[in-house]
Order: sequence, then structure tokens, then C-alpha cells
Amino acid sequence: QVQLVESGGGLVQPGGSLRLSCAVSGSIFSIDVMGWYRQTPGKARELVARIMPGGSVNYADSVKGRFTISRDNAKKMVYLQMNSLKPEDTATYYCNLQRGGTFVWGQGTQVTVSS
Repeated sequence: QVQLVESGGGLVQPGGSLRLSCAVSGSIFSIDVMGWYRQTPGKARELVARIMPGGSVNYADSVKGRFTISRDNAKKMVYLQMNSLKPEDTATYYCNLQRGGTFVWGQGTQVTVSS
């Protein structure tokens, strides 16, 4: 059974940076789609970034040029480098694995951008 554990969230000032990590327990395959989503209270969970099996990536328009997603299948890790953070980036960030029709979520890590 695959489990995901996020880390790296915290409080950061506007303009600052954070790096989120997602550790995958169990098997991770090159065919898996890995992604980061975020959610704020009262709003639907939204896609932040996604990395496809072939390495191509998708980003939400709001984070393009500021966030970078990467994966290391050998280490079973997925990362989200977040630069030039804005208050509107404040949210709970979730790691996600898609394998066929199966979706696996982590427990989330809080990111707060505030002065």
C-alpha cells in the first residue's frame, strides 16, 4: 500500500522560499503521475503542479515561473520548490500520486506566507 508523507511547510515572509518534500512509502513506478495540490478553508482543492511519467510538467498559471516540481524515483521523493512566495500561496499543500484510476493523498503540510 502506497503512503505519502509531506514535510517542509511553515511560516515564511512574502518573497521568501520553501521546499516541500513528499516521501513515498511502498512502490513508486515511472508510470505514476505525481503532483502537488493545495487547499484553503471553504475552497476546493486545486492543482499546483504535476509531473507526468515522461517528465513533462504542468503548473497552475498562478505559480508558473515561481514553483518547480521534481521527482526522484530512486529515492521515492517528490519535491516542490516554491520561490517568490505570496500571501495568496497560503494553504495546506498535499502530495498526490495517480496510478491508473487510483488517487493517493498525503496528510498535507501547512504553508503560511505572511509578514
